[in-house]
Amino acid sequence: MMWDDLIQSELKKPYFQKLVEFLKEEDQTKVILPPKENRLSCLKLTPYDEVKVVMIGQDPYHNHNQAHGLAFSVEQGLYPPSLKNIYKELVSDLNVAYPKTGNLTKWAKQGVLLLNTSLTVELHQPLSHQGKGWEEFTLEIVKIVNEKQKPVVFILWGAHAQKFTKYIDHDKHLILKAVHPSPLSASRGFFGSKPFSKTNDFLIKNNIQPIDWSL
Repeated sequence: MMWDDLIQSELKKPYFQKLVEFLKEEDQTKVILPPKENRLSCLKLTPYDEVKVVMIGQDPYHNHNQAHGLAFSVEQGLYPPSLKNIYKELVSDLNVAYPKTGNLTKWAKQGVLLLNTSLTVELHQPLSHQGKGWEEFTLEIVKIVNEKQKPVVFILWGAHAQKFTKYIDHDKHLILKAVHPSPLSASRGFFGSKPFSKTNDFLIKNNIQPIDWSL
């Protein structure tokens, strides 16, 4: 199955049409991130049939040259604080070299769906596109992935991502929860949670090719 086929009916719903109109107006007068061509990059880079892992973020980074359509990923430049903490845990968990890039496209191309709950944001205005319709759309994405026959790992960091728990089949899929990797909370249970090795152990156990997390 292709994402295009699976979300076609969603794109026609009134809430999504309203969201499209909202974004048209915003794009005319403000800088909206990521650029139009990257807003659905997570679906383009991780085809439905290849989804093995879903990692849920909140909304895109809100500074220039960062957001490019993948949760937690930066296209270029400095690593945001949450990503630095994700990398610290990655190095500690798997004993790999510290990543040389903040761009997580390599993960996306291996089946890690890097899904933000809101897929756009206004420049320098975090959470500015909350409640505009994206939440309904991304919930539908989670529900569609939940229907997959093959087991999937859902990585839910922080209270916001963990709201999706009730829409996921616990018997079929693996749900990994921890506090958010933000500097405000990472020391309260994110560090030492070993999400990368736990993900790969589960995939291997289910005869699914594990993720090469090194970057």
